Amino acid sequence: MIRILLSTRLGERRWTQADLARATGIRPSTINDLYHEIAERVNLEHLDLICEALGCELSDLIVREPNPELMTRSRTGVQIHIKR
Repeated sequence: MIRILLSTRLGERRWTQADLARATGIRPSTINDLYHEIAERVNLEHLDLICEALGCELSDLIVREPNPELMTRSRTGVQIHIKR
């Protein structure tokens, strides 16, 4: 499972999503999707802008964790669990 740790990184700096949107020029809705880990696609330029603004490396922002179940999340909050 790919995890986006944007909420953690913003919390460490006590930044809001709006602060990050202003600092990067990325649309607030895009920041929100990343923050809540519901983004289906990630723009590499956005990742670069976020890392630059937060002073972090990409590995501080995105990690892969082993997942015994395949889980998908959608914008509507529907989760599907499939055991492997």
